Amino acid sequence: MISTSDFQNLKLETLKHFWGHTEFREQQEEVINEVLSGHDVVALLPTGGGKSVCYQLPALLLQGTCLVISPLLALMRDQVNQLKSNGIEAEYLSSELEDFQSEIIFSRCRDNITKLLYVSPERLNNPVFLENIRDIELSFIAVDEAHCISEWGQDFRPSYQNIRSFRAAYPGLACLALTATATPKVLKEITDRLELKNASIYRKSFRRENIKIYTDKIADKYQRIYDLLRFTKNAGLIYTRTRREAEELTRFLRSKNITHVDYYHAGLSLKEKRLRQQHWLQSRDQVLVSTNAFGMGIDKDSVRFVIHYSCPASLENYFQEIGRAGRDGLESYAFLLWNEQEFDAFDQLIKYQTPDKREFQVIVTYLYSLFQIADNDLPEKTFQLHIDTLRRLTKSSTGKIRNILNFMHNQELIYVNSHKSLSSLELKLLPDEIDQLPKKDAYFLELLLRNLAGISARKVMFSEANLSSKMGVDTLLLKERIRELQAGGHLEYIDGALASIKFLQHRNDRLLASKYWQLFYQIQKNKLQKWEEMKFYVRNREHCKMRMILSYFGEKKPVNCGKCVVCESRKGHSPKSVTDEILTVLGRQACTADEIAIQLNFYEKEKILEQLILLLDAGKVKMLNFRTYALAQH
Repeated sequence: MISTSDFQNLKLETLKHFWGHTEFREQQEEVINEVLSGHDVVALLPTGGGKSVCYQLPALLLQGTCLVISPLLALMRDQVNQLKSNGIEAEYLSSELEDFQSEIIFSRCRDNITKLLYVSPERLNNPVFLENIRDIELSFIAVDEAHCISEWGQDFRPSYQNIRSFRAAYPGLACLALTATATPKVLKEITDRLELKNASIYRKSFRRENIKIYTDKIADKYQRIYDLLRFTKNAGLIYTRTRREAEELTRFLRSKNITHVDYYHAGLSLKEKRLRQQHWLQSRDQVLVSTNAFGMGIDKDSVRFVIHYSCPASLENYFQEIGRAGRDGLESYAFLLWNEQEFDAFDQLIKYQTPDKREFQVIVTYLYSLFQIADNDLPEKTFQLHIDTLRRLTKSSTGKIRNILNFMHNQELIYVNSHKSLSSLELKLLPDEIDQLPKKDAYFLELLLRNLAGISARKVMFSEANLSSKMGVDTLLLKERIRELQAGGHLEYIDGALASIKFLQHRNDRLLASKYWQLFYQIQKNKLQKWEEMKFYVRNREHCKMRMILSYFGEKKPVNCGKCVVCESRKGHSPKSVTDEILTVLGRQACTADEIAIQLNFYEKEKILEQLILLLDAGKVKMLNFRTYALAQH
């Protein structure tokens, strides 16, 4: 039998070998020990607390496969790729995989090769999955983003309640529930709904001593971000709400010679996303302007600042995102830029994106009718999804349609692929039938057969750009000819540059109108409440920002941080010391009030202006123009 000291060494050696760390972070080892002892446990570790190691390391030490339940396909894919790059056997199951690919994964689990198997909570109801998992030895269950089980969580996923019934078939199998953001009410729901037995609860304080929080009410956000980036050569993140904002802000900054900046969003191809992600991870000073598509599962210690160009939709999202700064414990900054006009605009956007019951039913009905799917039908093929066509038919806004599609995707009623990927092509004719077609069509099909091996037998993934180059044909002309043959029923074609949709469950109008409408309504109601809480937090100038966050997440008797925008405003810096610091900054170069404020550890602009007026009166400072100050010449 292995001794306690040897087991301790084994844990540390595993940590160093696969993750490169020589010691555990706070509470990591305690959680790991509970899992290794076969106990139920809840780990509430804020972003940067190392949640994933809490289940990945014991999965390597225990016999069998750890079943990881995760809500997002993109997150599963990223984590599996990261684990494989570290030399750890891991796989994920999703609706995008072909049957033969899933069977290979099940086989590797049965042979005890795969140590971590990632699945969505919806898959726990899948008959094929349930049949195959019976033959696999499970080491324990890890429930990632466990707050999704709570109706009061910011990402309520009813399918998380499938976990309880799944666990009933495995009495005695330990369960580890992990989350970065959970209020006391949500935490209680996690333990109750997962039916955790005598679960130990490990909580790490949400307090981040090294992060200074600033909420700036400001009109010209571009200028403010430009000023911030001019005076830093550190890595950072800038979060925007939309893809367009990310691209336009990046273009503006580059036009101002801020070259160490790039954008990232879900509209990029998988290859491009990986390249930009890797460049940012490896760079000392790269700044990434991103939608919230970037961040989950990403671990970079030296992020010195996080800027929110757009206000997040909830305090949970906000805290997760600012938690990506300063994971090395060094001083870091979180800036949130806002104004009332933007808040009003987002209020309107929520209304624009939220359908009532009638609109919900109209959009869902047309979605099925568009592809001629009758009640109880389930087509096998994948369809091209044209949002504009659906918008014209339903006379609804694009926002409402996307909201419903996202909901149905999360419930695994449908699978929507909206990111750029390879296209697919399959021949619907027998090769000997091609000669019966008009010469022009027959010749083109023969070219396809020669250049795309396998299309006569199965669906083939390909790139139009590569194919057009091989065939010596213009890409647009190639697509046009393929679509003509598709219209004639000779080919099955899905354009990877456009969205596609696959229906995963039989159409059931009764359930859609009752159960799924109620779920959708509850989720929209939660979103609205979270947004109101977020606005209150941002507008409040009476209470310490960190203290408000700690209170929201249920920490008892939180104290002021002493360094956020509210605490700084109450300190009352010595006028003499501020004056001296201003003169030191202007001694290096002429600056605006904003630039001085940034270089003086982000003092409030109002305080800087007060001292500049005194210095102007004393003749120590002069104005070069209506914005720029310089030392007076004596």
